[in-house]
Amino acid sequence: MTERHLNYIAGEWQPAFGGATFEDRNPADERDLIGLFPDSGAADVAAAVLSVSAAWPAWAAQSPELRADVLFKAADIMARRADEIAAELTREEGKTLNEARNEARRIAANFRLYAGEALRLNGETYPSESAQLVLSLRQPVGVVAVITPWNFPLSMAARKLGPALAAGNGVVFKPSEITPSMGQRLVEVLLEAGLPPKLVALVQGKGAKVGQAITAQPGVDALTFTGSYAVGKQIAASLSTDTRVQLEMGGKNATVVLADASLDKAVATIERGAFGLTGQACTGTSRVLVARPLYAELVARLEKSVAAIKVGPGTAEGVQMGPLATRGQYDKVLAYVGIAREEGGRVVGGDALSKADPSLAHGYFVRPAVVSDLPETSRLWREEIFGPVVAVRAIDSLDEAIRLADDTEYGLAVSLVTGDLPSVLRFARETQHGIVKVNSPTTGVSLNAPFGGLKHSSNQAAKEQGGANVMDFYSRIKSIYLGA
Repeated sequence: MTERHLNYIAGEWQPAFGGATFEDRNPADERDLIGLFPDSGAADVAAAVLSVSAAWPAWAAQSPELRADVLFKAADIMARRADEIAAELTREEGKTLNEARNEARRIAANFRLYAGEALRLNGETYPSESAQLVLSLRQPVGVVAVITPWNFPLSMAARKLGPALAAGNGVVFKPSEITPSMGQRLVEVLLEAGLPPKLVALVQGKGAKVGQAITAQPGVDALTFTGSYAVGKQIAASLSTDTRVQLEMGGKNATVVLADASLDKAVATIERGAFGLTGQACTGTSRVLVARPLYAELVARLEKSVAAIKVGPGTAEGVQMGPLATRGQYDKVLAYVGIAREEGGRVVGGDALSKADPSLAHGYFVRPAVVSDLPETSRLWREEIFGPVVAVRAIDSLDEAIRLADDTEYGLAVSLVTGDLPSVLRFARETQHGIVKVNSPTTGVSLNAPFGGLKHSSNQAAKEQGGANVMDFYSRIKSIYLGA
C-alpha cells in the first residue's frame, strides 16, 4: 500500500487543504513509488505562518541553554539514525550510500555548531560621550521561511534551521518536492529532541506554488533560499521590502591547473569536483582551465577516467556515481552534451546509460562527460548544467586563467592546483568568487567557515554557513542606552 505523508502545521500532522498529493519516486528506478506527499497551497502556508507567529515569542523567551539543549539532543538523534536516514536519502535523491552517509552524519555536526552559537549570541558595550552605558542586544527576527534544494536536502536544511532556531526564531520549512521525505525526517528529529510542537511548520508541495504563497504571505519576517538564480530572482522581486532575504543561487565553477601542478593531483581534484554527487553540487566543477603544456595529457587522463567510473544505483556495491535526481535533470544533461557536439567540441562520455544498459533502463543514468576544444562563447562553457559534464580549455598565463575563471555571471567557487605561493595569493585576491580552494576540489566546505558567492551566485545579504557571522541574518541588533 502506498504510504501517504503529511504536512506538520500547528503541532499536528495533517494533509494539504483540499487533500491534493504528488508522487515521490526513486531516480534509480522510477517504478519505485516512495510515497504520496501533500500538494500544498496558499491556505496551508497561511495556517503555517499563523501558527509559527504565535509560537516563536515563547521560544525566544526561553534561556539560550534550553535552545542549545534541544539542538544538542537533535544532533545525538541524528548521529544515531544517520545510516537509516542515509539509505532513505539514496533511495529518494540517488546519491551513493557513501555520499548519503557523509551528508547524514554532517547534520549532527551542524546542529552541535549552532547549539554552541545559541550560547554565544553576545551583544557588545560601547564607550559613550556621556555618563551612560551603551550596549547592544541580539534578538530574533521572528518567523523565518526556509526554502531548501534537493541536492543536499539534509545539510542545506540543517544549516538554515539550526541557526534560525538557535537565535530564537520560529520556522516555516518548505523542502524541495524532489526530496520531501528528508524534510520530514529533519522535523521528526527536532520534535523528538524536544522542540516545541508549534515552533516549526513543515509545508510540502511544488516549489512554484508554495514558494509563491510564502512570498505573498504577510507575517514572514525573513526568508532564506538556496536554489537557482532564476527562482531566487523571482523571490526577491515578490517579497515585501520589509522581509529580510538571503539568496544562495547558482555557480559555474572552475578549476585552474598551473604548469607546475602535479597531474595526479589535478586529475583527482577535477574528478571529485566534477563527477562526485553526479555533478549535482552548487560548488561542482564544470570548467577546467589548464596550462597549455599539461593540456593534452590532462584531457587524455580525464577521458580515460570517465570510461572507468562505475555508474549505477547508489545502493549497489562498488558504484561511484548514482543517477541524476529527476527526469528533467537527465534530459537537460543529455541536451547539453548534444549542444557541445553541435558547437564543435570533442565529447568523450555523456552516453544515456538508461538506453544502453537494460539493467539501468528505469533510472536516470548518464555516463560522465569530458568536453574539450570548445570556444569560450559556447553555451556549455557559460551556462550552469548541474550534472557530470566538465569542459576543458588551455591557458597561457595566470592573467588568462583569472579572466576566464571570472568570465561568468556567477561567482561561487573556484579552485587552483599549483605549488606556487605567489600565484596562489594573487589568484585568491583577484578572482571574483566567494570561495577559493587551493589544491582541493571546488566541492567540500567546512561547516564552521563562511559560505556564499559573489555576483549572481548570492544576494550577499549574509553568509549562509559558518559560526557567529551566520547569526547576523537570523537576529536583529538593538542598541540600549543606560543612563543614571
